[in-house]
Amino acid sequence: MSVAFVLGNGTSRSTIPLEPLKKYGTIYACNAVYREFQPDYLVAVDIKMVNEINMSRYQNEHQVWTNYNKSFEQYTGFNYFEPSLGWSSGPTAMHLAASHAHETIYILGFDYKGIGPEEKRVNNIYSSTQNYKRSEDGATYFGNWLRQTCNVMQKSPEKRYIRVLEEKDSFIPEPFENFSNLTHITVEEFAKSFNISTCISK
Repeated sequence: MSVAFVLGNGTSRSTIPLEPLKKYGTIYACNAVYREFQPDYLVAVDIKMVNEINMSRYQNEHQVWTNYNKSFEQYTGFNYFEPSLGWSSGPTAMHLAASHAHETIYILGFDYKGIGPEEKRVNNIYSSTQNYKRSEDGATYFGNWLRQTCNVMQKSPEKRYIRVLEEKDSFIPEPFENFSNLTHITVEEFAKSFNISTCISK
């Protein structure tokens, strides 16, 4: 069975070690993940992040996918989506995984809601780092991410999607109830499935 792991950067995945997953499937990840981990495919559609990646020359040794932009014309080593989806990085990475021959796609760090008091703070592992919001900033509206995620699952109904939650009572968007090809498991259940040990949260 061909397995893919799609890594969003929500804090729910902060206790999951990434390196051990490589032997179990293909890893698709987004944006600043490259600073600490080398996925099989890195997706970045934000112009500032693409500029950062280009400065590091990471794309010359690894697969990096983005949307075409005139400001990138002088850059080398990037792969471009044709046509450009105009989506956020997480759902775009999920779309890329779904376009490949994977039967099961695990979705990690797709939290949607914010964190902190009243869930109003930005939810991102890399908050307060270069090209990201500050950790005390307001949460980003997740409606577009949710719509784009649903679009991928709707267009690839033959694939099995498994979203990993921090806890059993973590937020599950109402539209997800419409998908028979989507199930949810906790981080603990995920770790047991692949015989990996979770680490202390950052």
